Amino acid sequence: MKLSNFRVVIMGASSGIGAATAIAFAREGAQLVLGARGKEGLDEVVRRCRQAGGEAEALVVDAIDADAVAGFAHKARSMLGRIDLWFSCVGAGAVGKYAEVPMSDHRRVIETNLLTHMNDAHAVLPIFLEQDQGIWVNMISAGGYVASPFAAAYSASKFGLRGFSESLRAELGKRPRIHVCDVYPTFVDTPGFRHGANYTGAKLSYPPGVLKPETVADAVVDLARNPRPSTGVGAPVAMFRLSNFAAPNLIASSMNYFLDRWAKRAERVPDTRGALYEPQHGFSGIRSGERRVEEPRNTALVLGAVALGAAVGMGLLRKR
Repeated sequence: MKLSNFRVVIMGASSGIGAATAIAFAREGAQLVLGARGKEGLDEVVRRCRQAGGEAEALVVDAIDADAVAGFAHKARSMLGRIDLWFSCVGAGAVGKYAEVPMSDHRRVIETNLLTHMNDAHAVLPIFLEQDQGIWVNMISAGGYVASPFAAAYSASKFGLRGFSESLRAELGKRPRIHVCDVYPTFVDTPGFRHGANYTGAKLSYPPGVLKPETVADAVVDLARNPRPSTGVGAPVAMFRLSNFAAPNLIASSMNYFLDRWAKRAERVPDTRGALYEPQHGFSGIRSGERRVEEPRNTALVLGAVALGAAVGMGLLRKR
């Protein structure tokens, strides 16, 4: 089913997953309004969307500003006539040991990853309720289930975001035509590491098996046709849930051990705040450009990696 009559809003559309998703919807012929802080990045994504066969317009907006998001939603609806799907894809991170990252940066990560999505929902849900239909897609990530050492604020924001979505679904239980859909990808090859703050002193890079942004984008487009509460990309959501109950500290402990060793051996770089407070100049791109991207061949590869992490963590715990 083509989505040529579908009206889509994407926040965080100037790079990475947001940009890839905009282009994926454009290929389906959708009509789009795109929002982000950086005008140059938005303009390039609009150009690519039109080239792909869709209709797209851009509005510069800071998603941290609730009033600005409400105004953006009003303009987007006026431009599109209605909103069928709203994709909240704003995100950021600060990498480093918790006590070594400035509290202002931790606060900014929470604002960027949690409050912006709450601002989006607060702006679009009244529109959906009036229409009696709509799909809100909430980009969370596997970090919503598995704690991330060296990214404590990021973990806090993603765990909080998962709880927020679950609360909204409960509230909207009697409105079957309004959907709250969460997306949980594993690592994705985006410019995210360049955008985030880094206080490790080490150059950040993605692990093997990193996903293409287009793979996540395809999962979001599929939600337009088949909305559902939880979508795992790169690994099953059930596995993450199980880890919370069966061994909540095991994977985090093994990750912390690995990150400690990695931070001491990686190429040294100065600390940076990235794009936490100001947008990047120009078009950041859809992918990081740092490495060749390889899709996991099957779920067993991902499960094997997690099992290895759990085994390492168990060994560490036994030594204690």
